[in-house]
Amino acid sequence: MFSYFTINEANQVLPDVIKKFEFTLAKKNEISKLEHEIQTSIATTDSFEVYVLLKQKLNSAITAFYEALEMLENTGVVVKSVEQGLLDFPSKRFDQEVWLCWKYGETEIKFWHEKDSGFMGRKPIEVSDESLV
Repeated sequence: MFSYFTINEANQVLPDVIKKFEFTLAKKNEISKLEHEIQTSIATTDSFEVYVLLKQKLNSAITAFYEALEMLENTGVVVKSVEQGLLDFPSKRFDQEVWLCWKYGETEIKFWHEKDSGFMGRKPIEVSDESLV
C-alpha cells in the first residue's frame, strides 16, 4: 500500500524500519560470504559436491535476501542502496513530491531531497518545517 509520510510518521516507524533494514543487510552479507566461499572452493578443491552444496546455499540466501527486502519495502520505504544504507520515505513538500531521506546510523529523519536529486542533494529539515506533509 502506498502512502506519503509526514516527518512524525516516518520517525515513528523508523525503529521498525531500522530492524528490518539490519535484517536485510545481514542477508546481503550472508550472500557475500557464500560467494567468497564458492570462489575459494573452486580454487582449492576438485569436488563438485562442495561446489553444488555451496551453490544451493547461495540460492537460498538470495531468496531470503529478496524476501527481507520485500518486507522492508512493505513498510512504505524505498531502498535506494543496501550497501550504502540509504532509504527514502515518500513525502510531499507543499504540492511537490519529495523524499524524506535516511542513512544507516542516523537515529531520526533529519533530511529531505527532491525527486530527481539523490543523497548529495539532501537538505536539512528545519525544526519548524511544516511544509513537509
